[in-house]
Amino acid sequence: LQFVESGGGSVQPGGSLRLSCVGSSRSEGVYAIGWFRQVPGKEREQISCVSQEGSITNYADSVKGRFTISRDAHKNTAYLQMNDLKADDTAVYSCSAAQAVQYIGGILKCYGFESWGQGTQVTVSS
Repeated sequence: LQFVESGGGSVQPGGSLRLSCVGSSRSEGVYAIGWFRQVPGKEREQISCVSQEGSITNYADSVKGRFTISRDAHKNTAYLQMNDLKADDTAVYSCSAAQAVQYIGGILKCYGFESWGQGTQVTVSS
């Protein structure tokens, strides 16, 4: 399953962006989808994941309360609404399908990410 991300851009601190992630139509099955971000020289960071049906989500502490993940029902398409953006949010954002999920203590855990799209650049600066 391959994804194409879009919606990135340059914004000032405090601004908002909405990213989109569309999976290839040739795929079979609906997967949990994770959003990631990466800056040069650092490891890719998983920042959010949404369950297959879209009802359960998780967030990294660094984005909790500011970012909201959502998805289209029955499609491998996801969105990331990013509000109150900060300079530390500057990164390339990409998404991937989770091959496995677990619910531990009521918390969604997404695993088994195998491939990512090329990503979309988000730059936050004044």
